[in-house]
Amino acid sequence: MSRIVVTGANGKTGRVVVADLLEHGHEVVATDAVGPAGHLSIPELGVPLLVADLTEYGQAFEVLQGAEAVVHLANIPAPGMYTPATTFNRNTAMNANVFLAAQAAGLGRVVWSSSETTLGLPFDTPPRYAPVDEEHFPLPTTTYALSKVVGETLAREISGWSGIPFVGLRLSNVHVPADYAAVPGYWADPHARKWNLWGYVDARDVAQACRLALTATVRGATSYVIAAADTVMDRPSADLIREVFPGVPLTRELGEFETLLAIDRARDVLGYAPAHSWRDHVAP
Repeated sequence: MSRIVVTGANGKTGRVVVADLLEHGHEVVATDAVGPAGHLSIPELGVPLLVADLTEYGQAFEVLQGAEAVVHLANIPAPGMYTPATTFNRNTAMNANVFLAAQAAGLGRVVWSSSETTLGLPFDTPPRYAPVDEEHFPLPTTTYALSKVVGETLAREISGWSGIPFVGLRLSNVHVPADYAAVPGYWADPHARKWNLWGYVDARDVAQACRLALTATVRGATSYVIAAADTVMDRPSADLIREVFPGVPLTRELGEFETLLAIDRARDVLGYAPAHSWRDHVAP
């Protein structure tokens, strides 16, 4: 059993990650800026919630004391929620503070949420090729994406200074089962979700990726696309590319509904195997 700090633990993804780590025998310190005052239990979280503002270095350092690793999910989760400068400044401060505190506290591993947006989303400008993989980077188009690109640079440098492995997870659009009822509404207009090549990822598969990243044999700072094995559409993936992005070359033959956000590297290095799909919840 390991003592793992999960930041952003009271969020949509964080709650699922906490549950998965507890199920697999880890001790979890759950922290978030949002929650009841003090060290109080949230019934659905399963552990007490430590309220902390990670934009302050001292608080980041305190929450990491005594831990072996951190799964850092705390950030403003998308562009457009706050002003562009606020999004960049807060995300960058949280990432820098957690990464530097991990070095100071002597943690053995940092797993953190980067983003698919670093790859060029939204694809108003078509991708150079498909499926889009880790090499389609960096192409930030918002300050949110830029904060993640800066985070990956911070991870690389601090990992080099400290020797701590940093694993960045470039998460696709996270869904929980309650979100899947909306999926059939995407099918009529293939342009509606071209912004991320019709990608998504189930929060339970994000939790799997986080857990695997804690023990994977890696060195330095590495990053991986984390998406579902399929798209949100009921049409073949190759047909979608030909219709919506006719000039974009395919780098390989695709499975019928195969994701266009390539997860090959995560499979090969982390052992990531997405087990959940909207197709398990909604009849196509």
